[in-house]
Amino acid sequence: MLTRIKTMMEWTPQGRALGIVLERHEGKKVWARVPYRADLVGDPETGVIAGGVITTSLDQLCGLATVLAMQTPSTVATIDIRIDYMRGAIPGRDVWAEAECIKIGRTVAFVQAIAYEDDASDPIARATATFMVNAQSKRRIGSNLKPPRT
Repeated sequence: MLTRIKTMMEWTPQGRALGIVLERHEGKKVWARVPYRADLVGDPETGVIAGGVITTSLDQLCGLATVLAMQTPSTVATIDIRIDYMRGAIPGRDVWAEAECIKIGRTVAFVQAIAYEDDASDPIARATATFMVNAQSKRRIGSNLKPPRT
């Protein structure tokens, strides 16, 4: 399964652009790291990583946690994500994140995530997200495009 979610991360342009490194997974939970890079900094005077980097990495990780929770992995899409920023990331430090799918239904999954440097009890940001789960993955492509009955 780690290979599958690593492939998913490498397949998405955002994951590749941020250089997100998948560290491990366990059940419906996944951990990753965004290595600090100068081009990810939002404010050159402080060296703090841009908030968009935190948002994107949490969104990516939430999607992976959703896939881990599925019995048959399929595509997912973000319906809604709320990010609560609690402080700026420490300049020069990698940002760690972990996400867990807390409930998955037939069409919607609910996920929580947190970003931090060393300790999840001192968060940079927390995320709460809902994801659309592709419940029609076994249907033939284009099956919803049949012409209307006459």
